[in-house]
Amino acid sequence: MTDSNKCSVNYELTEHAKIRIVERKISLHWIEITLSTPQRVELDSKDTDLRHALASIAECDKKVLRVIYNMTTIPNKVVSVYFDRKLRGKL
Repeated sequence: MTDSNKCSVNYELTEHAKIRIVERKISLHWIEITLSTPQRVELDSKDTDLRHALASIAECDKKVLRVIYNMTTIPNKVVSVYFDRKLRGKL
């Protein structure tokens, strides 16, 4: 990876997120891109500490990756991650 492609995002993964990443074959690079340059950020409907970062992933046929993270922790804690089927092609 060249310097222009590096993302400097400070985050940690919860155990739940680690399991989901493996199960869903999600690249850490995609998570970093989504966190550093989201195309959209949403508030969580149940927990005011959580944010949902969304980005279309070109390498995955433009599927939309949703990264849910706790914005009040340092570093931010990624609590879950998945491809949002409802948003495919809408970002």
